[in-house]
Amino acid sequence: PVLPPTLPNLQGNIVHSLGLGSGSQLAVIRYLRGKMLGTMNKKAVGLDIKDEVFDGVPVRVYQPLPRAAGRRRGVMFFHGGGWVFGSINDYDHLCQYIARESGSVVVSVEYRLAPEHRYPTQLDDCLTATLHFIRTAAEYGVDNTRMVVSGDSAGGNLTAAVCLRVSGLEEESPKLPPLRAQVMIYPALQMVDFTLPSYRQNQCVPLLFKTRMIFFYLQYLNGEVSLGEEVEAGQHVPLALRTAYRKWINADLIPDQFKSGAHGSSPTLTADDEAVDLLKRSLEPTFSPLLASDAAISKLPPAYILTCEFDVLRDDGLLFKKRLEDNGIPVSWHHVPDGFHGIVSFFDNGYLTFPSGKLAVDNVVAFLKDI
Repeated sequence: PVLPPTLPNLQGNIVHSLGLGSGSQLAVIRYLRGKMLGTMNKKAVGLDIKDEVFDGVPVRVYQPLPRAAGRRRGVMFFHGGGWVFGSINDYDHLCQYIARESGSVVVSVEYRLAPEHRYPTQLDDCLTATLHFIRTAAEYGVDNTRMVVSGDSAGGNLTAAVCLRVSGLEEESPKLPPLRAQVMIYPALQMVDFTLPSYRQNQCVPLLFKTRMIFFYLQYLNGEVSLGEEVEAGQHVPLALRTAYRKWINADLIPDQFKSGAHGSSPTLTADDEAVDLLKRSLEPTFSPLLASDAAISKLPPAYILTCEFDVLRDDGLLFKKRLEDNGIPVSWHHVPDGFHGIVSFFDNGYLTFPSGKLAVDNVVAFLKDI
C-alpha cells in the first residue's frame, strides 16, 4: 500500500481506520501493524519454504531440511489479529522457528479477513486448508495421524472451531484420521461474558483492550459495531441462555489465584431484543467454542493452552482448560506470569524482544516434539 505523504494525514487515517472505514485506510493500518508486530522475515535456514494454494486457500508451507527418512508431524497454523489483521508474512519468522526447532512441516494459512469477509469465511478457509493437508500429507512427508492444529488469539479461536468441525466429520468420514492435538495460544473463545476477572483486571492493558476485543468479535461476526455497549453489558444474550451458560462461563470457575482485584458489576440482567436478534450467531459453538456441548467437547483432541497473566483473554483459556478436563481430554497448560497478549510475536523481534515470549514459544515447541 502507498502511505499518505504527511504525518497529519497518516494520523488521521489511523484514527479513522480504527473504525475500519475505507479499504485504503484499512490497508494502511494493516501495513503499519505488520511493520510493528512483524519481524524482518529473516532468511530461512534449514527449511524449504513455498507458497501454495490448498483448495483455493493460499498457504505457506515450511518443510525442514534435510528431508526425513520417515514421516514428520504436520502443524497447521492460524495467525492472530482479531480476524481483521495479520498475515502469513507477519508470522513468517515464528512459523520458521516452530518448523525448524520442532522438526515439523508447518502450514500457515492466509485466511480471508474481516470486514471484507465475515464469519464463517475465516473458519471455512482454515477448515478447507486443514482437510486438504490431511488428504495430501504424504506428498509433504507428513504422517496424517500426527496432525496438529494451532493458532494464537483469533487463530486460537479458529483452532478450537476447526477441531470441533473435524471431530464432527469423523463419524461421516471413517477414513478421516483424528487430529492428534490442538495448540491454542491465548485463544478468544466466547462473546458472552466480558465481566470475567481477566477482563476486569486487564481491560486497559496493551496490546488488547476489552473494548477492542469486543470490536474484533463484532467485525468478525457481521460488522454491527454500534452494538458494542450492549455486548459489553451482556444484553445480546437471552436471559434463559445466560443462566444456562453459567455452568461453563462463570467467574466462580476461575481459580482464586487469578481473581485478585477483579471487582466490578455483573452483566446487566436485561436483554436487548435488537442485539439478541442481530448477534444470535455469536452463540454458535464454532464462533464461541466455550459454548460447545459436552458431547462435542468430549470428542476433541488433546490440547495445549497458553495463557498470559496480563491478558483479557486469560480466563477464556482457563475456562476451556476446565471444560476439556471435565470431559476427559488431556490438557497441557502453560501460564506466563509476566506475559501480555501478543507476547509470542515478540519472541525474537530485535529491540522489541521479550524473554518471556521466547520461553513461551520454546514451551510450544517442546509440546510439539512430544507428539
